[in-house]
Amino acid sequence: MRAMATAVRLSRSGPGDVVARVTLARPDVHNAFDASVIAELAATFAALAREVPTALRAVVLAGDGPSFCAGADIAWMRAAMLLDVEGNEQDAMAMAEMFEAIDTCPVPVIARVQGAALGGGMGLCAVADLVIAESGARFGFTETRLGILPAVIAPFVITKIGESNARALFPGGRRFDAPRAQRIGLVHEIVEGESALDAAVEAAIADILAAGPTAARAAKAIVREVRGLGHGSTKWHTARVIARQRTSPEAQEGFRAFSERRHPAWDERPEDH
Repeated sequence: MRAMATAVRLSRSGPGDVVARVTLARPDVHNAFDASVIAELAATFAALAREVPTALRAVVLAGDGPSFCAGADIAWMRAAMLLDVEGNEQDAMAMAEMFEAIDTCPVPVIARVQGAALGGGMGLCAVADLVIAESGARFGFTETRLGILPAVIAPFVITKIGESNARALFPGGRRFDAPRAQRIGLVHEIVEGESALDAAVEAAIADILAAGPTAARAAKAIVREVRGLGHGSTKWHTARVIARQRTSPEAQEGFRAFSERRHPAWDERPEDH
């Protein structure tokens, strides 16, 4: 019997399969969101979040075909127009929970962006930790041109690009290029061509795999943990975090390896790297 097509594909790579690759697999509609994409992405990242540090060390979020993610599927949006307010709220909550699942993924998430990243695709960029884009990629908060607004993605996007940029870009819905996306903090690296895009993603993965598995997770977590804390609370929290990490077996191995001029046990690169 023929297997049912899925909207999201999960594969593993790297030493011991510690790198997860989550790929939007609807290239015919430029990987636009619908209920199936939202549900599968949420379930996939919820499952990944349960993996231990030595089993999962990085996630690559990508899209098949010419576009990363072109926002919401028009057919799905048309169906939503027939729902009442309560039905639309449930749809929106499902999407918000999906973005939150990606945002709170305990390991670094790398977004590989080509083609279009529009609407909800901008939300995916906002919840990724590192966004690498091909130079021809185009971005935009295009919702207002359909008579709606970037509401669900707003908390994640504003955290990423700041209120000033959001106020400039949200109302008009104009598309913009990768350099502007980089200037506002949505994109971190721009490369020329898809082969360079793949190479840049692999280099980013190598950086993460060179870090201690629990240290990388703790370094990501502390960014969220100190958000909104006062100076006194931040001081005590960061002191406790580093004290715990310094006394961990991972840190002990890291310092021994440094002293002995070798790679630590978690870093499987050749010693002459």
